[in-house]
Amino acid sequence: MELSIVIPVYNEDESLPELCSWIDRVMKENRFSYEVILVDDGSTDRSWEVINQLRAANPHIKGIKFQRNYGKSAALNEGFKAAHGEVVITMDADMQDSPDEIPELRRMILDDRYDMVSGWKKKRHDPVSKTLPSKFFNWTTSKVSKIPLHDFNCGLKAYRNKVIKSIEVYGEMHRYIPVIAKWSGFRKIGEKVVEHRARKYGYTKFGGLGRGLKGLLDLASITFVGKYGKRPMHFFGPLGVLCGLIGFGEALSLIIQKLDHPSTFTLTNKPSFFIALTCMVLGSQLFLTGFVAELISRNSPGRNSYLIEQKLGLDPS
Repeated sequence: MELSIVIPVYNEDESLPELCSWIDRVMKENRFSYEVILVDDGSTDRSWEVINQLRAANPHIKGIKFQRNYGKSAALNEGFKAAHGEVVITMDADMQDSPDEIPELRRMILDDRYDMVSGWKKKRHDPVSKTLPSKFFNWTTSKVSKIPLHDFNCGLKAYRNKVIKSIEVYGEMHRYIPVIAKWSGFRKIGEKVVEHRARKYGYTKFGGLGRGLKGLLDLASITFVGKYGKRPMHFFGPLGVLCGLIGFGEALSLIIQKLDHPSTFTLTNKPSFFIALTCMVLGSQLFLTGFVAELISRNSPGRNSYLIEQKLGLDPS
């Protein structure tokens, strides 16, 4: 199979028929073999009913239905597990991403040999309350990750199948899939300017300050896990040793002063005594945290376990 189109769906029953019809037209025009995997993330509207109707009319359409809302990262992760295409395309269900971009994204993966290509919505049709925070977090992520992308959170992306089978997306880390891919060893990451269409149906389900704050926390988490997930002692150990040495050195200095002036020098009256004590305790705690983190990292079960109510056209297991 050439292409897998993975689409997270949350209350988008109005847009799904038009979107799937558009995708089917593009696939037929280019004679691509394909599948469309629609992941219903606990929608409360008629989305799953619409997916059933679309599946009945087009066997290329497949579906996964969560029992409740888990979020976009969970939907993408399950879609990635089910995808069989040589190239995997992700896009949003709100029709703000154009399926006409798919052939060029596919070409960049297969012919230009990119591991991943991220869309860049250079001209956006979003309110300022959404675009300004987005620009800030994209700039921050680019500087921290050293990946020269303008739009990390664009839903329209293309991947080599090996990439999506090698990464795990959880929490709300779908915004930083390029960073996760890089830490997994896939370094040829490209970018393509894509059309950002005005929303035709409904309203946006995402945005706001809370989203931005969560994004920064996710970035910090990904950066830590990427560098030290398999060797947490390399992060906590040096900090613990440094704090311990500072505390021990200061304590040794105080002891020497006490021995030189046993009758006039009082340890507990010196602020440096409490600083030394705090540093030694903190150093011990950091070192022990490193040991515990090593044990957890070697024995942690999978994070992604979701209740799936139904599947269409996919292996029920």
